[in-house]
Amino acid sequence: MRTIGHFVNGQVLEGASGRFGDVFNPNTGEVQARVVLATDAELDAAVQAAAKAQIGWAATNPQRRARVMFEFKRLIERDMNALAELLSSEHGKVIADSKGDIQRGLEVIEFACGVPHVLKGEYTEGAGPGIDVYSMRQPLGVCAGITPFNFPAMIPMWMFGISIAVGNSFILKPSEKDPTVPVKLAELMMEAGAPAGVLNVVHGDKSAVDAILTHPLIRAVSFVGSSDIAHYVYQTGAAHGKRVQAMGGAKNHGVVLPDADLDQVVKDLSGAAFGSAGERCMALPVVVPVGKKTADELRERMVAEIETLKVGISTDPGVHYGPVVSAAHRAKIADYIQVGVDEGAELVVDGRDFALQGFEKGFFIGPSLFDGVKKGMKTYQEEIFGPVLQIVRAESFEEALALPSEHQYGNGVAIFTRNGRAAREFASRVNVGMVGINVPIPVPVAYHTFGGWKRSAFGDTNQHGVEGVKFYTKVKTITARWPEGDHEGDAFVIPTMQ
Repeated sequence: MRTIGHFVNGQVLEGASGRFGDVFNPNTGEVQARVVLATDAELDAAVQAAAKAQIGWAATNPQRRARVMFEFKRLIERDMNALAELLSSEHGKVIADSKGDIQRGLEVIEFACGVPHVLKGEYTEGAGPGIDVYSMRQPLGVCAGITPFNFPAMIPMWMFGISIAVGNSFILKPSEKDPTVPVKLAELMMEAGAPAGVLNVVHGDKSAVDAILTHPLIRAVSFVGSSDIAHYVYQTGAAHGKRVQAMGGAKNHGVVLPDADLDQVVKDLSGAAFGSAGERCMALPVVVPVGKKTADELRERMVAEIETLKVGISTDPGVHYGPVVSAAHRAKIADYIQVGVDEGAELVVDGRDFALQGFEKGFFIGPSLFDGVKKGMKTYQEEIFGPVLQIVRAESFEEALALPSEHQYGNGVAIFTRNGRAAREFASRVNVGMVGINVPIPVPVAYHTFGGWKRSAFGDTNQHGVEGVKFYTKVKTITARWPEGDHEGDAFVIPTMQ
């Protein structure tokens, strides 16, 4: 049985807790490895190593740190195929999707390669008589990231890429469901030239999370996961004096106006709702067609489209999506489908009985489609996180606009239309953090910023882009005067710039 250890101070450690988590192959349902779970002492040792390494790393000039990012990017591209295969073997997403996972993280690394530019401060000459004022951005110290199973490469790179580039050291606690790729990323960061201790990976469960949130040397914590835990992470981390950005759940809507190109909409919905088995925080599990004619036609086309979808093992290049991550998660999705039936929604396509010949023990579930879903239903209010698409019909633009605006989650939303005025009004008024116009999954590019509203995000600063730089740095402002021997004036009065 393969054992996945921690990566601390440049070395793989087997761990001393005697506690392990099972790592499954979702295609077969078999346990393929076990991951060690850290003690508080092991977490503390990683933090101490990170704190020691950070002093020298922060003193390294930004251009040299950027060169490490450039080399890390090259190494990721060199090992892209091997990393994607590893990722798929533990998560279950198809190889092409795993490559997309890695690539979207790599785009943030590319942004981090320009760190000397984004770290530049401000300068005012002659703000007062002989007085200059300038500012600088400095690293925080040791930072930490707690990442989910659904993007084991992208989300860690979103976090540690910028944090390390600006001069911090980093503790990564990845999901214990698919922990191998995060360790490989840390090894590649060392190969790229980062000093030992700058990037550490510590595996664990709630005990490790709490140790991170309360450790006095950890200055900032970034989290992605469910909303309840995100709220807990935010409250606990903030109570211990840390900066916290905690991204939670989602229930992203796709509003379809009568003038939309339905051929394109159906293809977009298929990928956005069922791609990666729906295990994306930016998936699109709710479609809101406006008007009965639009809804009826969309439903008919979606049924036909679902019939063409192929579900299979993650290494099969001919399938659209693979298994979900665990048996427990598959059961949870199936339970939600039954709840939807019990609530009175019409189950048009039922994917619960799907089984793949030769892989009957794999964690597969077929695509499902509901119609007649109402906003008071539990399955509408909560995140299913599986290959389930719900049709919520609306009679007007205003009714469609209100659905995502009033929902407890506010991560992403999309509108499909040829009407520029309607799209502009929708984008302006909708109470959601990220908006797509004829774009089903509106994840911003790396030099912009990612973040939802309402219960989809806790904290004041978004992920990556300039917002990420602000999160992982603190501003120091200096007011300087070089006297010329004139000591006139009252030093007991607050200085002004008159």
